Amino acid sequence: MSNPTVQAEHLSKAFGHKQVLRDLSFNVMPGDVIGVLGKNGAGKTTLLELMLGFTPPSSGDIRVFGHESRQLPGAIKKRVGFVPQQDELLDSLVVSDQLNLIASFYPHWDKELVDQLCAAWDINVSARVKTMSVGERQKLSILLAFGQRPDLLVLDEPVASLDPLARRQFLEQLVELSTDASRAVVFSSHIVSDIERLANRIWILKEGRLYWHGELDALKESIVRLHVQATGALPERVDLPGLLSWRRQGSGATAIVKDWSQQSTQAFQEQFKCDVRIESLGLEEIFLELHR
Repeated sequence: MSNPTVQAEHLSKAFGHKQVLRDLSFNVMPGDVIGVLGKNGAGKTTLLELMLGFTPPSSGDIRVFGHESRQLPGAIKKRVGFVPQQDELLDSLVVSDQLNLIASFYPHWDKELVDQLCAAWDINVSARVKTMSVGERQKLSILLAFGQRPDLLVLDEPVASLDPLARRQFLEQLVELSTDASRAVVFSSHIVSDIERLANRIWILKEGRLYWHGELDALKESIVRLHVQATGALPERVDLPGLLSWRRQGSGATAIVKDWSQQSTQAFQEQFKCDVRIESLGLEEIFLELHR
């Protein structure tokens, strides 16, 4: 069995008296494509910064390729690619010089891929970086990470500045890169549909904790909507294990439930003398229900 690309145990982070992350434990394995969801301020960027060693944990431990994230050897750092929310490009350079500078640090730089993407993404290699638009700078920042062909690719809101066409081009390329079973990808985004399309595993941060971390399919099976129709009036409130919401309308109701099972359906139908239809939810609906 492969060793974890990233491994965290009881990871916590506080800034002064503000506790941002609490007691997170998880593994990132080769082949994982992990989508990180959470409201603004949930700690997504802080989690990625801990992973990359940009900030130390307040307690707990996080390792990348077996090394403490804050003390990664140079050879390990070359295996990690990162796209931040705000680019770190050098305004004084032209694009070709920026590309050559970054390429000089990576022995496995994929020049063919970079040249291909510069053409496909309309990146003018003769332009000076400081003259580029926000979206163009973001495309260049993404391209620099892709060119490294990293074993761990970390992206923090990578499409926030991209127009719809550029966003689609990025997603198509990320799909191609993620087919490599030896590579792990961890990315955060507010565009839930992108995460649903790309990720095979989901992390949901809520109130500083990892509320869910597991396979996307398992999450969709776990949280469902119940359509209830009874012969008589239903109670205004019900006590159901895993109940997230209950909306009653006379003899009908809808409920959102977590950890539902066929046995739960049978017991519910017998208790309330009703019919129950189960509806699967999309990732965005699940996320919204968890944060009501």
